[in-house]
Amino acid sequence: MPTILRVGRYRFYFFSNENNEPPHIHVKAGGDQAKFWLEPVELASNYGFRAHELNEIEKIIQEHEKELMEAWNEHSS
Repeated sequence: MPTILRVGRYRFYFFSNENNEPPHIHVKAGGDQAKFWLEPVELASNYGFRAHELNEIEKIIQEHEKELMEAWNEHSS
């Protein structure tokens, strides 16, 4: 479960065995978790984050989209 990015209290990471899914990123903070598709950036699932946090996370993902896609491509190859 490599960590790709940390911003504030958010940790962005991949699971090692998810190469058969479209590009996505997991995010965790405390006991809250979410999963976002990367192309286009869109919420896939949410377990505990509030709406304003999801908006903040989505903005962070959009700001780092190129970096996250490069990491996904490296990780899944």
